[in-house]
Amino acid sequence: MIVPNLTAAGRRGIPAVAVVAVAAALWGTDGVFRFWLAVEMPATVVVLLEHVVLVVLTLPFLLRVGPALRRLNAGDWVSVILVGAGASVLGTVLFTMAFSYGDPNTPLLLQKLQPACAVLAAAVILGERLTSHYWRYFGFGIAGAYLISFPDLSPSSVDQAAPALLALGAAGLWGLGTVLGRRLTAKVPFAQLTALRFGIGVPVAAIAVALRGEWSRVAAVTPAEIRGVAALALVPGFLAIMLYYRGLGGTPASTATLAELAFPVSALLLNWLVLGRTLVAGQVVGVVVLVATITAMGLAQARSPIRLGVRVQQVAAEEGELIGARASSQVSDDLLRVQDSMEV
Repeated sequence: MIVPNLTAAGRRGIPAVAVVAVAAALWGTDGVFRFWLAVEMPATVVVLLEHVVLVVLTLPFLLRVGPALRRLNAGDWVSVILVGAGASVLGTVLFTMAFSYGDPNTPLLLQKLQPACAVLAAAVILGERLTSHYWRYFGFGIAGAYLISFPDLSPSSVDQAAPALLALGAAGLWGLGTVLGRRLTAKVPFAQLTALRFGIGVPVAAIAVALRGEWSRVAAVTPAEIRGVAALALVPGFLAIMLYYRGLGGTPASTATLAELAFPVSALLLNWLVLGRTLVAGQVVGVVVLVATITAMGLAQARSPIRLGVRVQQVAAEEGELIGARASSQVSDDLLRVQDSMEV
């Protein structure tokens, strides 16, 4: 397996913002892979196999997590389990189930709500105070999400409401995982935390498969399905995250926010070209409102948390910046090491 030499690419002059945009575009391929798998297999089986592949891909990180685990207290372990079982497994199961209703656009586009969910979770868990600015952003985001889900302004059937509710549940769990993960990066480097999340996810997903009596479906998986799961884990998963954090290290936050618009663009384009799925007029309006709102949130946060509508204590803010810097540095170092170990 050959991993792109991102350092060499940087020396050849590829802008970091372009790397972020490519990573965001790769996230848009998720629907193409996941839609087919969600139709062919139960969601829990897809998630179990996906996590197995991701554990294999992140094994170099997982093998180095031992020393960091000795620094965790009881509360940290609760966070680790919630991230692995809740955000990684349950969130992905809900997300995958949303595709089984036949609409690949709604589940993907509603994931743009994750930043708003993360800010809300931070207010509850970390005690960050939200001002009227945030609630304005949140209101516009919900309005855009509603139009994407129900372009005729009201759900006409369970099949129309279910994928939206499942996708929103996934966005909420992933937002929670972001907040809990941010706390944990003070003790566990990001790359190792990501590997640990997948490592915990495998036994949790296996238990879910057993409880649902679906082990026979795991045994009956076809070579084509294995290739599909591997592509799902590798392209919008492992490869995208490698590229994203490599590019993010040299990209201002405001610029990265704009580069991430490649995600909804590539998702809609691929779903149209590959799956033949398009948006109706009401959904187009919803996409514009939601993407504009989240982009404005990102640009505002790049200037100051208070512009986003979040008040944090000065000491906590400074500690967060230090933690973020340490995590970013560790990600870069870890990705370089795993890149060198995987090149052939």
